[in-house]
Amino acid sequence: MTQYDNTNRGVLFDNDRKESDSHPDMTGSININGVDHWFSGWWKNGSKGEFLSLSIGKPKDARQDPQQARQAPAPERRGNRPSTQQRPQQSAPVRQSSGFDDMDDDIHF
Repeated sequence: MTQYDNTNRGVLFDNDRKESDSHPDMTGSININGVDHWFSGWWKNGSKGEFLSLSIGKPKDARQDPQQARQAPAPERRGNRPSTQQRPQQSAPVRQSSGFDDMDDDIHF
């Protein structure tokens, strides 16, 4: 069976458990940078006609078990951009002294 990469993709289905107007008309999930999130939609009417208002919730793992979500491994990186751990450390730019030391006053904070 062929496996698909669902990174940065999502899906919405009709919400068959809607009990009030505040509940979403559609629910589903979306993957953002390798992390699955809850995804909801509400059909609304506006000045230009009917539209779908969307909301992205917390990661799915964080809602189910906060301890497990914190311990989840980081998603595998893709592309050529090095992670922050692989980038060389850059030192702060060196400021040239003007010869004036303005920190010699008697006011202490």
